[in-house]
Amino acid sequence: MPATVGAVFVVLPLIAVAAKVDWPQFWSLISSPSSRTALALSLKTAAASTVLCVLLGVPMALVLARSRSRIVRVIRPLILLPLVLPPVVGGIALLYAFGRLGLVGQYLDAAGINIAFTTAAVVLAQTFVSLPFLVIALEGAARTAGTDYEVVAATLGARPSTVWWRVSLPLLAPGLLSGAVLAFARALGEFGATLTFAGSREGVTRTLPLEIYLQRESDADAAVALSLVLVVVAAVVVLGLGSRRLQANGWQT
Repeated sequence: MPATVGAVFVVLPLIAVAAKVDWPQFWSLISSPSSRTALALSLKTAAASTVLCVLLGVPMALVLARSRSRIVRVIRPLILLPLVLPPVVGGIALLYAFGRLGLVGQYLDAAGINIAFTTAAVVLAQTFVSLPFLVIALEGAARTAGTDYEVVAATLGARPSTVWWRVSLPLLAPGLLSGAVLAFARALGEFGATLTFAGSREGVTRTLPLEIYLQRESDADAAVALSLVLVVVAAVVVLGLGSRRLQANGWQT
């Protein structure tokens, strides 16, 4: 019974959104130039931030899983802090770090590099909030896999690159894929940090969540229709790319 109540609690709001959509006008509501631009920008920036999460998160997760250093144990909560940090606070932190007058941004600005309120700021904001999802998923996979197979492969004369590609990566693939899917889905729905650090410039920083927020003030029907589009895209990413590929490729072994 509690499981049923929990499932209803999660599914009922999604059903309410679908029921509220003006279906006869659905296509016209979601096909405006600003909506298409926002959706395309969201997909591109979410994909870019996921790539950054993989490049940065894989080494971080392996260090967290395998290092017994006291420094690593102290740093781990800070790395996972964006999981519970309000997104707006994250956006403010990014602004004071990479803004024109920020801790690092002032030197970047002197070099002619401006990040705040650009598409790059959207990617950084999405990466900031999404990276812990990949790290925590991959860290769990690395702890479960252990290092025994890697040690055996190295003992038998395999090079470090061979050990990584032939042993480590296949063992970590389920956690890596799950983490990447979670990171992409989180980036796709990011709102607070993006608005604070990147603003809402159409075609530059206005992602689909920001477009939905603006449409809610001027055209509630369009906001509901776009919300459903975002729900469908997120569901396709999580269900289609995550569960089905894991089962089809047999990576769970």
